[in-house]
Amino acid sequence: MAILEVSGISMAFGGNRVLEEVSIDVDEGMVTGLIGPNGAGKTTLFNIVSGLLDPTGGRVVLGGSDVTKAGPAARARKGLSRTYQQLELFTSLSVRDNVRVAGEIRNAWGRRFRINVAAETDRVMTLLGLDDVADREVGELPTARARIIEVARALMTKPRVLLLDEPASGQTEAETAAFGRLLSQLVAEDGLAVCLVEHDVSLVMGVCGTIHVLDYGQIIASGPPEKIRLEPAVIDAYLGSTEGVT
Repeated sequence: MAILEVSGISMAFGGNRVLEEVSIDVDEGMVTGLIGPNGAGKTTLFNIVSGLLDPTGGRVVLGGSDVTKAGPAARARKGLSRTYQQLELFTSLSVRDNVRVAGEIRNAWGRRFRINVAAETDRVMTLLGLDDVADREVGELPTARARIIEVARALMTKPRVLLLDEPASGQTEAETAAFGRLLSQLVAEDGLAVCLVEHDVSLVMGVCGTIHVLDYGQIIASGPPEKIRLEPAVIDAYLGSTEGVT
């Protein structure tokens, strides 16, 4: 069942049309992929879905509520969280404090949102394998580990929908495989809805139930991995070849 419905989204900056009638659904208990070449409009779409940009057309529905005119904070309270292509962490703070601060923000939303921040911080850090670096400053860690910290911080708001913008960037093959297993666990056990923007095609093909392909601001294909990997338009625009894609 779709918890996030993006319908007919268009976006223009001046005379430059960036998105044209883009529609995607993100289902509960599933990882939904959004792939395409650089400049296709993927991050712009994420910025619209999370409320950082107002579209020139279309609407965003979250959990049955139209949030097209709502700001980022209102969408977060309705269960939307995200990570960013550019890391947004407090590099002089410890890993634990970076994760903890997101829980404190959630508690500030009001009584019905309150959680035990210390306990949830411990749970999330263990889940994401961060216990061994809990007391280290984030600025000391490699980018691949910092991206996992961003995911941990996003999970601290206890979202229903999680938008991930290139979370595997900088990871080794083994780290990417472990991250894929984590995503599968999150959607299977917690019923989380994940929308994943990622250039690691093997990761996308391995964890996503549905994949949408964006090119020049338009969806050129949607469907399960087995369909997308053989779609001629996708091969021409993005994959180039299906060799090595599993």
